[in-house]
Amino acid sequence: MAVGREKPRTPDLNPCELEAPLARAEGVNFFYGVGDARFQVLFDIALDIPPGQLVVMTGPSGSGKTTLLTLIGALRSLQQGRIDVLGHDLARLDPAALVRVRRHIGFIFQMHNLFDALSAYENVKMALQLAGRHSAAEMRARGVAMLDRLGLGHRIDHKPRALSGGQRQRVAIARALANRPKLVLADEPTAALDPDSTRNVVRLFKELTVEDGTAILMVTHDHRIIELADRLVHMVDGRIVSDVILNDALRICEFLKDVDAFKALTPNELTHVAERMRRRHYMPDEVVIHEGEAGHELFLISEGEVRIERGGREVARLGAGEFFGELALLSGNPRNANVVATQPLEAYVLGEADFQDALGASVSFREQLRRVYFLRH
Repeated sequence: MAVGREKPRTPDLNPCELEAPLARAEGVNFFYGVGDARFQVLFDIALDIPPGQLVVMTGPSGSGKTTLLTLIGALRSLQQGRIDVLGHDLARLDPAALVRVRRHIGFIFQMHNLFDALSAYENVKMALQLAGRHSAAEMRARGVAMLDRLGLGHRIDHKPRALSGGQRQRVAIARALANRPKLVLADEPTAALDPDSTRNVVRLFKELTVEDGTAILMVTHDHRIIELADRLVHMVDGRIVSDVILNDALRICEFLKDVDAFKALTPNELTHVAERMRRRHYMPDEVVIHEGEAGHELFLISEGEVRIERGGREVARLGAGEFFGELALLSGNPRNANVVATQPLEAYVLGEADFQDALGASVSFREQLRRVYFLRH
């Protein structure tokens, strides 16, 4: 061991006490091959997976999705960057510690990797035994309940060769989820499943996220799952090119439909704007905008109220459904007023580049904002 380097401690994992996020990647680069054959497959990946989210990762074949999944799962050695999983920096853990971390992760891959000599229940029981937290009676109850939950209650004593491909995959899913892990990593988990089985699996995933705060990171092209995801991460050529919180985007989209200026946008344009807005919170008396600063964001009030101050006096108040910050974006001049939250404030924020894109995409939107601009100027 190198002098001065502390030997990593084997972690004493207690997922119930872990802080969010359950998994975090920062500045991750990864290469395959050596010498002249060496090529890069991941580029500066940054990703946080908080508790209670079903995160779906999409992208074309070869975009690096599975590589990233296996790095987060400590199934592949990190080369550059940092990955924290369940509160531990993977690069600082020795092999024994990495094994312990993996035992708190539910893995589901396209190849079910069941033991042919064991029954469906015995395959699930192995995962419960590795956790070392349950009596024989508890393991039996948990294993049978999970298999029954996945529609395999009548097949628990059958070995893999007596099961269909979809049934084997459901056994693998039961094995991964029997311990109700805090983090689940899945690669095309429903590829071999029929529609009814897929719906059942997705309901179970959602149950885990809501009831246990489980974080699920899943690679899939299955639109039946994508439609129920909380978040959609899209990868292309080893890079994350978009990361959208779907529930927020849907909520923002519905909200924008009732705001006069945004009614001019087509459904596609509205979705484009909603996906790029980010929710932000402010406390009472917190300054949202400072007079004289450069303006790079548009603010749309979702909940709460703000007061507009010029020259030390209040000139207006704005509430839910109203927006501010457009003057500096349209004119290029500095902010001409202070904007202060008068009560707990939730606002949707649109950056300058996306604001300009929306202006360029819709003449009606541009004209509506300019009308507001001249009324306020």
